[in-house]
Order: sequence, then structure tokens, then C-alpha cells
Amino acid sequence: MLSATLSFPTFVASSSSLSSFRSRNFPKIQASLSNYPLASKIMVRNLPFSTTEDLLQREFSAFGEIAEVKLVKDESMKRSKGYAFIQFTTQDDAFLAIETMDRRMYNGRTIYIDIAKPGKFDFQQHPRTSGPPEKLHAPEEVASNEVADCWY
Repeated sequence: MLSATLSFPTFVASSSSLSSFRSRNFPKIQASLSNYPLASKIMVRNLPFSTTEDLLQREFSAFGEIAEVKLVKDESMKRSKGYAFIQFTTQDDAFLAIETMDRRMYNGRTIYIDIAKPGKFDFQQHPRTSGPPEKLHAPEEVASNEVADCWY
């Protein structure tokens, strides 16, 4: 049986580059129903299928505190689909990771990093449906003189 040893390069950020990046002023966009800023979740694409959540945690923790790493897996094959979501605790850490790691080589592949778009479950609401507007309750004296509108 053949065995292979994989070596994963690690990113080493200098303390001067991290401190100069963190001193920048970024807009603070706060999600109303989330514990973390809206722009602190990133999506990493084109990952090798052998990547695990632990490897991503170790690699991206150089940019700041990570709240969650979610590697999307194929249910039938039980392996990575090639992309992951990483939630940082601050926007500055997420921007630093994007600026440093976007379009870089990671385990033999060029990875692409973007700010993750909010999904339908990010705000714990059901999607709004379209239809007639809600009926406004008017005072009785005004409502008796008006004709109700019809929806076509």
C-alpha cells in the first residue's frame, strides 16, 4: 500500500504588517440580529478536497480570533466541496485575511476569498412573500365613506 506525506505551508504574518493593518479605520457595519459584524464572515473558494476545518483554523488564526470555521462537505462522498466559511470576531481581521490570502497558493491551489453574502438563515427570518399590502385600520367615520380597493 502506498502512503504519502503531505506538507502544508503556513502563512507567517509579521507583527508590523498586522499592526499597521489593524490601525486602519474601516466602517463598522453591525448586523442587527447577529453577535458579530456583518462583514466579518468570509468565503474561501477553490480549496483542495483534502482540506479540513482544523487546517483552516490553524492557517487563518494568524489574522485574528476566529469564531467559527464551516467547511462545506458533500454528504454522499464525505469530503470537502472545495469551499468554506470562516467567521472572524471583527471586521478588521476578516479584511486582513482577504487582503493577505486572496489569490494566493494554498496547498497547490490558488484560493479566492470574498466577504460572505448573508443567507436566508443568517437573520433567522423566513423570506417575505409578495401580495396585497396589509390592511390599515382607519377610523370608522372615514372608513364608512370610502370604497375599498380591489386587487387584480
